[in-house]
Amino acid sequence: MSDDLAHKHGLHETSQWVRRFLPGVPSGGSILDVACGAGRHMRLALERGYTVTGIDRDLSRVEDLAARKDVGLVEADLESGRPFPLKDMAYDGVIVTNYLWRPILADIVGCVADDGVLIYETFAAGHERHGKPCNPDFLLRANELIEAVLPRLTVVAYEHGLRGGSHPKIVQRIAACGPRHSWAQDAPVSI
Repeated sequence: MSDDLAHKHGLHETSQWVRRFLPGVPSGGSILDVACGAGRHMRLALERGYTVTGIDRDLSRVEDLAARKDVGLVEADLESGRPFPLKDMAYDGVIVTNYLWRPILADIVGCVADDGVLIYETFAAGHERHGKPCNPDFLLRANELIEAVLPRLTVVAYEHGLRGGSHPKIVQRIAACGPRHSWAQDAPVSI
């Protein structure tokens, strides 16, 4: 995605959804950022004391993080048809923003540790009226994230709809946790 297009969609800024639910990841825990791009959420997690792994087909925009001991980088084309390279790994937090490739959705959910958190936000059906992406292959259907996480994870928060601002977009987002996370054990969470 070009820098102009990324700026138009606010993709250089960290997601407020991610900021809201990142504290649910255990302190000092491990974070997986799927399709990490320029690493905006990796950098946020590092600022907050987490170790991070970023995976993307092009890691050139996060090369500055490569020498850090608290960073792992995995270069992989997630849409190649090959198995998800981190399929058997477990992370305290998994972050996905502005990315959807349905064949690996179950693998992404499977990377959430039993006491971990999934924070996912991307474009949804209806967004095509506002610009790219407009291909239905890259737009979530109604309730699709809920269906993807159940029954393995507990839904903590879910939204689907128009997000305003100077560049409106239709998004779907979810925060869900593993069965051993305190959010799943306690009464409903107020965040």
